[in-house]
Amino acid sequence: MRTESTRCCVVGGGPAGMMAGLLLARQGVEVTVLEKHADFLRDFRGDTVHPSTLELIAELGWIEEFLKLPHTRMRDVTVSIGGRDVTFADFTRLRVRCPYIAFMPQWDVLDFLAGKAATYPSFRLLRSTSATGLIMEEGRVTGVRAATADGPLDVRADLVIAADGRHSTLRDVAGLESRASSPPMDVLWFRLPRRDDDRMPFFQRGQGALVAIDRGEYWQLAYTIPPGAFAELKEAGLPAFRERVAGLAPALRDRVGLIDDWDHVHQLTVRVDRLPRWHRPGLLCIGDAAHAMSPAGGVGINLAVQDAVATANLLGPVLRRQAGVPGEDALARVQARRERAVRVTQAFQVRILRDLYPKKAADDTAAHVPPIFTAFKALPPLRHLMGRFIGLGVRPEHIGKP
Repeated sequence: MRTESTRCCVVGGGPAGMMAGLLLARQGVEVTVLEKHADFLRDFRGDTVHPSTLELIAELGWIEEFLKLPHTRMRDVTVSIGGRDVTFADFTRLRVRCPYIAFMPQWDVLDFLAGKAATYPSFRLLRSTSATGLIMEEGRVTGVRAATADGPLDVRADLVIAADGRHSTLRDVAGLESRASSPPMDVLWFRLPRRDDDRMPFFQRGQGALVAIDRGEYWQLAYTIPPGAFAELKEAGLPAFRERVAGLAPALRDRVGLIDDWDHVHQLTVRVDRLPRWHRPGLLCIGDAAHAMSPAGGVGINLAVQDAVATANLLGPVLRRQAGVPGEDALARVQARRERAVRVTQAFQVRILRDLYPKKAADDTAAHVPPIFTAFKALPPLRHLMGRFIGLGVRPEHIGKP
């Protein structure tokens, strides 16, 4: 058994974990990030970089370098129902340096953050290191037990941050139980080649609902289905599924034949939950470990990054002190600052947007116009408010001083 020590151990090298580790190291805090994979190359991860996150990168002075990475830009969200289009969110009036959503592979984003973090001497990233449990002493979390290729490892820390996602190992080990909401849909991810003359709304409804993300050389497509309906679609067969996709996106009809095996279709089971309590002595959960979001609007990554910024701003000054150990009151302040944004966003995803998605596999969603579509059609100024809600969130955070 090897043992190492650090001021803060962050478990999970996703957006929340990498941003928290980077910002703490920027303040001079000794921080170790544990990432269970050898690299960040995992497909069909969230790839939206919202205006609020772009603004954070601009505040750090890295935006020009960041935007040199391959990406596409979306300045508004257009929803199409039965051939009728309406702009659902407009980001162009946001008072930020980048008033758009950038679509960028998440592995590029994480590689960028990891590279910047590595320039700080107090930062360390341990790859292929999987957290297996917590070290407890007198009722307080004092470190993390992990498995590595070289054998077991104990990382002692004054603070452990669980940023290990919606299936968080540390959250479960700590006995923190979440409250689940009923998710509005599951998602089937797949991709088809893109041509320069393709024109498609971002969100289309008909026999199901389809989200189209322009990834340059291909379309990343998300076919939304009622929770648990994938088995019914598979029983109907691939030809029927291809016809559903072609009906929603006629521009792709000549390419849907490339979906020739269900192995090309990846199911994402949507989970929406929230911890009533994000912490216990020595441990703080952030991002999906504290609140799993629906993929609607891609706001889960945005909220995770905002959690990380608030964590660094509130706890970094404590950890910088030679003997400073964040107490429960300090951890509670992070939750208090971020919880309202989470509650409001989840309520919007689960209640307001529910009518945009099919209720059953055979549902023709173009046959019933959801109230929210009617409202945005009648009141165009709502698109700017929605642009702010999606693009910046309820309580956008800002980078604190190092």
